[in-house]
Amino acid sequence: MIDSVLILFVLGFVVLIKGADFLTDGASSIAEKLKVSDIAIGLTVVSFGTSLPELMVNIIASHQGNSGIAIGNILGSNIANILLVLGVSAIISPIIIRKKTVWVEIPLSLLAVLILGVLGNDALLYGVRSSVLTKSDGMVLLFFFAVFMVYIFTIAKENRENGHLETKQIRTWSAVFMILGGSVALFLGGKWVVDGAVYLARALGMRESVIGLTVVALGTSLPELATCAVASFKNKSDISIGNVVGSNIFNIFWVLGCSSFIRPIPFQKGVNSDLVFTMLVSLLLFLMMFIGKNKVLHRWEGIMFLFLYCSYMIFAFIRC
Repeated sequence: MIDSVLILFVLGFVVLIKGADFLTDGASSIAEKLKVSDIAIGLTVVSFGTSLPELMVNIIASHQGNSGIAIGNILGSNIANILLVLGVSAIISPIIIRKKTVWVEIPLSLLAVLILGVLGNDALLYGVRSSVLTKSDGMVLLFFFAVFMVYIFTIAKENRENGHLETKQIRTWSAVFMILGGSVALFLGGKWVVDGAVYLARALGMRESVIGLTVVALGTSLPELATCAVASFKNKSDISIGNVVGSNIFNIFWVLGCSSFIRPIPFQKGVNSDLVFTMLVSLLLFLMMFIGKNKVLHRWEGIMFLFLYCSYMIFAFIRC
């Protein structure tokens, strides 16, 4: 029994990530055949595709009543994106960051965490019995996501000449099957990951939020890690920092917005320590832009990020 659950748990991550790839490639191909612009494909289909693993895990977790995994997955993914993904990327090659990213997108990712803290802490702020991310909270998060998308499209128009996106040439029927197959894979992979995470938490006597914060979050962040590592090898800094900051904003505004709108998510008081750490990590990324060479994430900073990530993961397991 234990072996089969763990096998499905690991297999779930593989199926989840490949499902996102298939769905994204198929949808990109269809969009291109329909003469949708490269910029629009990149900002919608491809951008959403990198957050599909988190979205599917969250929807299934919240539907099954495993709110700890839903919240922990998002906070853990955002922490992993900054400390692990950017840490590894900076070690491979120093990351040069654009001015707009420093003054707009990184602060917006910090604002997203602050908004989540306000919306999720009903008991702490208003003295009610319990805290819940309600459907109304989900609508608020989705509103901010819509504002973020307007900003992205504005930036895209300013850089249209540099916005060509390479998409795989796929036959129409093959693309349709990829979309359908990717959707099925996302559902199965997400269910296996959630079921395995719940089983692990119970077997090890740990809180579900800890499993979501560590194991599940790391697994759903693998696409970002692979993408950013390759981008750093190719010295494409914009891809690394854009993928991480954009993913963090998507995770809170889009993933949690959709999840809580579909079904309200209980917000446990113990999550606040992870929420505060996510805020501090986002703030640290902003402050690092002004240390040493301006707007560059250096290798020594990448090493420090990795050390902080490993330390926090150890702390997360010890405290449970």
